[in-house]
Amino acid sequence: METAIWGRVCLSPNHIFNNKPGGDTYSIYRGNCTNRGILKTISAAGPGKGGGLLERPTIEKTTPGRESEFDLRKSRKTAPPYRVLLHNDNFNKREYVVQVLMKVIPGMTLDIAVNIMQEAHINGMAVVIICAQADAEDHCTQLRGNGLLSSIEPASSGGC
Repeated sequence: METAIWGRVCLSPNHIFNNKPGGDTYSIYRGNCTNRGILKTISAAGPGKGGGLLERPTIEKTTPGRESEFDLRKSRKTAPPYRVLLHNDNFNKREYVVQVLMKVIPGMTLDIAVNIMQEAHINGMAVVIICAQADAEDHCTQLRGNGLLSSIEPASSGGC
């Protein structure tokens, strides 16, 4: 699609861009411009370059009882936060617990994983992450799937 400038366009209070109709000549001259910022354009489409009808947009329809992806993201943002807890056990080696934490929890660094493992070992329990309920359930399930003892609780409840 081609766009042509038509009319006078003010570049500054004293300079005006003016094109000559019917040609490719443009001139910039000094003069008084009262209609600053007005740009007139004409869009021309030749044969085969568009100008036809637009396709009808597709509208996502949700089935009853099933939420759309937008609604799920919105509900996760407004959902109350939950704590993912790691419980001490006498079965897994400390190095393995650190490896699982780094694999399961996004953004988990070695230092943070070691601190969480140490806290669970010394105090019997440690908070791994605070996140939305759905994410907390996923993390808890993955930790349990790797042989660690884990649970979740609302972050607003009493406790440390």
